[in-house]
Amino acid sequence: MSALIERPTSGPSDPSDPSGPAGGPHRTLLSRLSRLKPNLETLPTLAAVVIFIAMIVYGEVAYGRIVQFNTISNLFINNAYLIILAVGLTFVILTGGVDLSVGAVIAISSLVGVMLANAGWNPIVVVVLMILIGSAFGVASGVLVQYFNVQPFIATLAMMFLARGLASMLSTTPERLGDDSPLRSLSTEITVINGTKINDLVVTPNVLIAVLVVAVAAFVLHRTRLGRTVYAIGGSESSALLMGLPVVRTKLTVYVISGTLAGLAAVVYTSKLGIAQNITGVGWELDAIAAVIIGGTLLTGGAGFVLGSVVGVLVLGLMNVLITRDGSIPPEATTIITGGILLVFVLLQRLVVSRKRKT
Repeated sequence: MSALIERPTSGPSDPSDPSGPAGGPHRTLLSRLSRLKPNLETLPTLAAVVIFIAMIVYGEVAYGRIVQFNTISNLFINNAYLIILAVGLTFVILTGGVDLSVGAVIAISSLVGVMLANAGWNPIVVVVLMILIGSAFGVASGVLVQYFNVQPFIATLAMMFLARGLASMLSTTPERLGDDSPLRSLSTEITVINGTKINDLVVTPNVLIAVLVVAVAAFVLHRTRLGRTVYAIGGSESSALLMGLPVVRTKLTVYVISGTLAGLAAVVYTSKLGIAQNITGVGWELDAIAAVIIGGTLLTGGAGFVLGSVVGVLVLGLMNVLITRDGSIPPEATTIITGGILLVFVLLQRLVVSRKRKT
């Protein structure tokens, strides 16, 4: 889906047309300006960017020390797992589906991973198994949706209960990852820029993993046949079928992607916190869905961007930072504010959809 639109131009035989022999430079200028003009589909994403910038400005004016290296570092380090979850859900929501199982998948994957790591298993094998657990739940969700015609909400809700139940059977008490576990190295801080005092720009392998996931997902969605099919299914599944696109395989694939990335998010989260329990990930699927919607992906599918979902995660993360800095706002207000922001973006999406139908 193109995020930019171009103006139609008249033929070069028209002497008043800048595309004629005498208007070459003007044609180039107009062409570049037209490429900067956003269409309706980019409006929610641009709104998310504006809100994020406005939050930064407000935080800097009200509390100070927002625009600095350590704030940027903490935003990405603390939300790396949520960025990965949001990327997976972007694929699903772009097709008009939803995946409610990812939070519970993190619980079962992290518990299995910590138990096996503490038992002395090879860390690479542990990581692979954690990711494969997520893939297995993704396959199950995709099969239910595509081959048994179960609504995505119901299918992934069933997987959520299954994963949460299995996690509770494994352990009802927190399982702690050993401090000397090789998995903990994924959260090792690497200083990129030495700032004054504690104002350093740092990254961790977990952040680099999240950045790589975003880059690969953006490439797949915008430069491959799979990505084009995902957008086509979200736009109109019946039309995609008539065009001969691999709808069945693609819908199954997006749930596998979502589940696999949930398993990877479990690796990232577990390596950072070093703890796993059966209640890990409760409500995280809703946070990820909220981030995707705030980032501009339409709930009806067919329009949205991976980078927009990243912006949505950063909006939620920065909101928590500002609430913490304020001190007078109770933590419970985070849910209320998130709901308010989400409502605004849902209404904005409704406006976009209605305008698209008119055009």
